[in-house]
Amino acid sequence: MHHLTEILALLITLGIGAQWLGWRLQIPAIVLLSLLGLIIGPVLGILRPSEALGDAYPALIKLAVAAILFEGGLSLRLSELKQAAAGVNRLITIAVVLVLSFSAIAAHFIAGLAWPVALIFGAITVVTGPTVILPLLRSTRLLKRPASYLKWEGIVNDPVGAVLVVVIFEYFVGADAGLLDDTLLHLASGAGAALVLGGLSGWLLGRAFLSGQVPEYLKGPVALAAALGVYAIANLVLEDAGLIAATLMGVVLGNMDLPSIGELRRFKEYIAVLLVSGIFLMLTADLDPHIMLALDWRSGALIAAVILLVRPLAIWLATIGAGMSWQERALVGWIAPRGVVAAAVAGVFGPALAEQGFKGAELLLPLVFVLILSTVVLHGFSLGWLARRLNLSAKNRGGLIISSGTAWSSGLAVALHKQQVPVIIADTAWHRLRRARLSGVPVFFGELLSEHAENALELGAYGSLLATGNNDAYNALVCAHYAPELGRQKVFQLAADDLAEQRRRLSPSARGRIAIAEDVQYEDLQRHRYQDWSFHTSKLTEEFGVAQLRDALPAKAILVLVIDARANVRLIEAGKPLQAVSGERVLWFGCKQRGAGDCNQQEQDFSPAEEPRPLV
Repeated sequence: MHHLTEILALLITLGIGAQWLGWRLQIPAIVLLSLLGLIIGPVLGILRPSEALGDAYPALIKLAVAAILFEGGLSLRLSELKQAAAGVNRLITIAVVLVLSFSAIAAHFIAGLAWPVALIFGAITVVTGPTVILPLLRSTRLLKRPASYLKWEGIVNDPVGAVLVVVIFEYFVGADAGLLDDTLLHLASGAGAALVLGGLSGWLLGRAFLSGQVPEYLKGPVALAAALGVYAIANLVLEDAGLIAATLMGVVLGNMDLPSIGELRRFKEYIAVLLVSGIFLMLTADLDPHIMLALDWRSGALIAAVILLVRPLAIWLATIGAGMSWQERALVGWIAPRGVVAAAVAGVFGPALAEQGFKGAELLLPLVFVLILSTVVLHGFSLGWLARRLNLSAKNRGGLIISSGTAWSSGLAVALHKQQVPVIIADTAWHRLRRARLSGVPVFFGELLSEHAENALELGAYGSLLATGNNDAYNALVCAHYAPELGRQKVFQLAADDLAEQRRRLSPSARGRIAIAEDVQYEDLQRHRYQDWSFHTSKLTEEFGVAQLRDALPAKAILVLVIDARANVRLIEAGKPLQAVSGERVLWFGCKQRGAGDCNQQEQDFSPAEEPRPLV
């Protein structure tokens, strides 16, 4: 295959296909991408990207990495540092020095690499690329603080490691080889220019967005073009300094409270998914199996030492007194997948060092590729398992977020809590959360649409949202806000007032899915709740299925949701038939007495989940 159009189409199709398959099978997509690249490249010989793309190959890789780092910078919230600042500072300073030093020592004494090659190998191991860690975090619902550690380290250290490689190379091989003062001056000028250029460009672009100088439909493309331009200009001062500039530009832009920042982040995320898919396929497909023959047992021992000893020891020492729990230090010490930047840097400087005759320079590229593949597979498959064992991720992803603390929704929250289902109810009025609080239900006192909610809520345990307030527009706004995180098929709101005129109703695309039924609205649920209707669960069996449940329900009973065997919630959508199987529980709202339309308080047999009657 020699045609550029067909090559790019193949890479995009296979890459997005692997992303979807990873989501479907609940395994890290980055692992599938690596394996697929090996199959179409070294194994079957279908594609060799460097030969097919020619000189465009390294340029495409570099521009893609710059775009990915810019997207990563956009996702970094300075507000995240309120809880993780000390740990992040250690990971991007002390840990960098320790990882570089320990890796270089191991490379020199275990694999026999010359000191210049060993130091460059150590600098490459500093890189824990966002091209890998961000997709892993997307598929593994870590708690916010450990996720912040990994995300900040990966995005910040990626360009830092690349720049360190350039500086070390210049010191040993450049025009001013051996002159430490000149090398440090070159580093300072390049890094300084990148910081000024990236920070200033991000601020100016943000001001342009705020003042309306850029139309909405062009904001995403303009931001991406600006990031690539800043990357190219900063590289003129110091090679790979553009990565610092692109990252900082994203950080500045992402923390300027732009009204359209949500849409901008989503646009960049779509681009990043596409680029990560293509890059990993190209890198692994381009791997030459012959270079692996140069590796021996000492190379394997070096890779094992870096993964099992160097990284854990460096992180453990660097984070002493940083306020991190031992579980967080263990997780961060183990998880350090290397990605695109490591491969690209090794591909450039490995041959250059070999030309200078440094011992072991020919091993740099295969060593780095083995390190990349090893960490992608090991850390990709172990991150979720280890995080659950260390209690750093949600054990259950099927819980429910309830917006608005009404009498009905408070009763629903209490009923779910009694069934061991993760549930949280949110409201801006403290008294409306009273029933839930007294029953031990987790509550969020504040605005669900605020930045505080984004930082405070641990969304990993929740898979669905139900907006239950009496304002249809607000319910729709909450659903739209959380749809990108939870999925559009997982955000629900109550039906609108059926007396509202058609021209006053929100369009389906601007609201969540309708929960329960079109004719079950806020006023109905509230009225029934004060008539002493209550929540009940019925477990289905082989003999007692959906049809038998419907026959056994009291008159006018309302089916609300299904709880599966793992305590995951499935809300019932209006107009859709109830789908439940044996072993699952159906939660319904109504009277206990069969055939009763309204409950009689004196005759009702309360269960513990239904006491006491809500006061608000």
